[in-house]
Amino acid sequence: MKMKFNKYIILIIICLTANSCTKDYLEVDPRGLVFESNFYQTEEDVFKGLVAVYDVLQWGGTNGWTMQLGLLNTASDDCYAGGSDASDQPSWVAYDNFTLDPDLGPQRGLWQKGFTGIYRANQILEVVDRVEGLSSEFVNRTKAEAKFLRAYYYFDLVRFFGNVPLFTAVVPVDQIYNQTQATPQQVYAQIEADLNDARNTFELPETLPPDELGRVTKGAASALLGKVILYQNDESRMAEAASVFVNDVIGTGLYDLEFDFGDIFKLDREFGVESVFEINYSGNQRGGWGNFGNGTEGNYNVQFFGMRDYVGPLFATGWSFCPVTEKLAAAMQGDPRMEHTIIDGNELKNQGASYTEGYQNTDYFIRKYAGLQEDRALDGEPALNWSYNVREIRYADVLLMAAEAYARAGQDAPARSYINQVRARVGLPAVNSSGSQLLDDIYKERQLELATEGHRFFDLVRTGRAAAELGDQGFVQNKSELLPISQFEMDIMNGAFVQNPGY
Repeated sequence: MKMKFNKYIILIIICLTANSCTKDYLEVDPRGLVFESNFYQTEEDVFKGLVAVYDVLQWGGTNGWTMQLGLLNTASDDCYAGGSDASDQPSWVAYDNFTLDPDLGPQRGLWQKGFTGIYRANQILEVVDRVEGLSSEFVNRTKAEAKFLRAYYYFDLVRFFGNVPLFTAVVPVDQIYNQTQATPQQVYAQIEADLNDARNTFELPETLPPDELGRVTKGAASALLGKVILYQNDESRMAEAASVFVNDVIGTGLYDLEFDFGDIFKLDREFGVESVFEINYSGNQRGGWGNFGNGTEGNYNVQFFGMRDYVGPLFATGWSFCPVTEKLAAAMQGDPRMEHTIIDGNELKNQGASYTEGYQNTDYFIRKYAGLQEDRALDGEPALNWSYNVREIRYADVLLMAAEAYARAGQDAPARSYINQVRARVGLPAVNSSGSQLLDDIYKERQLELATEGHRFFDLVRTGRAAAELGDQGFVQNKSELLPISQFEMDIMNGAFVQNPGY
């Protein structure tokens, strides 16, 4: 079942970056602040505010369709942009072929999403100590969750944009236009501090009851910390990253691989044994086009990934975005995970199904988040109410990150142990390589195990392989690693921000 805490009607409408508002995060309307500051009077009020911080995880409609999973698949060599034609979603096409500029691309929506989450987290961190009568257990757990979420949003922002303003408190209105960009090193230091605070908080639980599924656990905080350390590419810290993965996630015994790879993305396997952290969605909110944006709580990726005008068994119709590349399909030939990763449209046609070929059609489609007819929402607009959770961090990912960290630390034996656990699950033979070949094997395993899950682009960037793998898409080294800062943000900051190189 979906977690109860995420089904609150959020009473705090923060008009800092909502899709229906005309103002940006850094252009604050002070008239809204009195209501927000006076709202928090009880534990329930604070909890609703915490739910509002989580709520931003779901957002996929900020300044257009800005679902992070779909966009990262598009930027990688897993998928093309797709859609009905090249003009369907120009920002997706621009990310696909790296023709982004400050006015074209998904950057404004991704920026606003991240900083809305950070604003809300900072607000809760400030008010939770001011409300009287709260138990120390509630206060400490709330702080831990808010810090995890602030770290999560900053991790996205620093990877997308590099130099970003660093907010650890709600910024007074008269200081908004005095903000400058912090360096990535400063942002990463804050992310690590937040995650260490969160995972070392006694009150942050290791496991969750059914009505709290989707909230942060110690394992999620540790897994994200290890990932953050790994991403910074400091070879002297690889053993540290491995230790975090092994001691604080793998060694807890709380997680395992699903027995059958094909079960991982099923609706009834949400929050299963392989789930370390999931982003929760609901199909029960009866959302429609009138509250499209970030108000439906549905997973828009699912509708985007489906086959356009599909007629046939099992699958629901969609909009043909993110068609799987021929490159990925070729790489997965003969791999036991292929049938659970990629839909072969030609096989469906041979069985009597039909669909309209969209832009950049390859006849290969994403299977992991493919909408099934039986799961369509019964109320509201079905396209906007898909309830499938995003498996943001799963145990196989942790095993492969641990393998990589050990290999980069020169410890081949434990690296082989962890990659081979992932391979054994699907009946693949163990690898016996070492050194640079072992590292290449781990990278290949990540490509196939995690295909179309949104990891590939950042994996290529952080390991320095993006230019080689994405150059034929238009990727330019020392430019395309980052998005441009939107011209809107640049303009309202009156020259206080420096644009990213190449834009």
